[in-house]
Amino acid sequence: MKQQRSAARLAKGDSAKDAPAGTLSAGDCACAEAEALRGGLGPEPTEEDERAFAAITATALTDEERERIARPAVVLPRQERVLAVHWHPEFVPMELIRRRIEATFPGCAQGLFIPTQHNQILSYDAYCGVEVDCYSSGFNQKVQLLVHFRADRQDKAGVLASMLAHTARYRSSQLFEFLDVLAGRDEERLNRVAAETGAAEETIRFARIHARKLSALLERHAGDVPLETLKNKLVRGFLDAQRPRFGDRLVTRVQSFAQAVKLRVKAQFPMQYFYRASEVIEEARGFGAGVVIPHPEQFWPILLADYDVDGYEVWNPQSQRYTEFLIDTLARKNRKGWTDRRQLVFMGDDTHMSEKIRNPDQASDKVLREIGVQSAWDDIGIRKRLLASGMDRACVINEYTARLDG
Repeated sequence: MKQQRSAARLAKGDSAKDAPAGTLSAGDCACAEAEALRGGLGPEPTEEDERAFAAITATALTDEERERIARPAVVLPRQERVLAVHWHPEFVPMELIRRRIEATFPGCAQGLFIPTQHNQILSYDAYCGVEVDCYSSGFNQKVQLLVHFRADRQDKAGVLASMLAHTARYRSSQLFEFLDVLAGRDEERLNRVAAETGAAEETIRFARIHARKLSALLERHAGDVPLETLKNKLVRGFLDAQRPRFGDRLVTRVQSFAQAVKLRVKAQFPMQYFYRASEVIEEARGFGAGVVIPHPEQFWPILLADYDVDGYEVWNPQSQRYTEFLIDTLARKNRKGWTDRRQLVFMGDDTHMSEKIRNPDQASDKVLREIGVQSAWDDIGIRKRLLASGMDRACVINEYTARLDG
């Protein structure tokens, strides 16, 4: 699919003079909402819906977007060491990401950069990485693992690649389950979320109609849609595209309701079709890969499992509550020799590069993330604990690189 689109237009909504035919100005949004609630919103995808769908599933970048990616929002000329082993290129070309990284850290003297696309192996310089969705049977929940290894060992990762392909297909099926519930094809679950959230009937109706439209568009373009775009965030993007016509008030309410439905679907998504965490770790260790457990706020109980890993991510932009606790816990495990190798402290910026295309003018958490920018390393309280545990960026880079190269 060769599609070009303006992410800024999709994120902000077109101005009246640039809006496509049928789009209402901001002053008419209330009337548009009233029209939708009275039944003026048809069930079939319109030309506007087709344009919105093309925009949210496109992976080709315009010249303006390519320049935006290459030009960082933050420049840190005095940071000499950069540890970035948890970030997602998504559909952004690696050469543009490289330009952004080099412009962000012009004084970098020592760095370790490894991409971790969800369930897809990608490389940057000498190393490959991937973030794997898997299942912890001991805790009966989905967990994720960061797997890193030398690029020259990729020919030994064939079994892992097959496991990831299965996982990616299964993981993408959650989008269709999400749409089925939101579209009202699973009335029981939809009604439960409606009762829990107190959503108004017009909110539910709007969500249902657009979920059915998006489902129809996905079926219509099934052979053209890039697999990497089949994620839950398609629903968010498709609903956001309705803001110019129906206004922020209605769409924001619908987004909140859709988010509640998504969380319900994710919580009830069957785990048995994921590979177990122990299986992924065993396969990764078989060809010399390193393994790190990310997202500490979600997965910190996994510390009790004593998995064969190299360390834990103690901080990322969405997981900061347990940072000091996790540092102290790892230090205690290391002092007592509970593991065969020292457990390293990692921090992840968890940058998703598509956010800088889809929502470039929003000040949301995901948009503001930058590869290698992890403020916790410089926090006075956290630095005190890191020093006590014998960790800093240089130490982790040196020790982890030695393990990957060994």
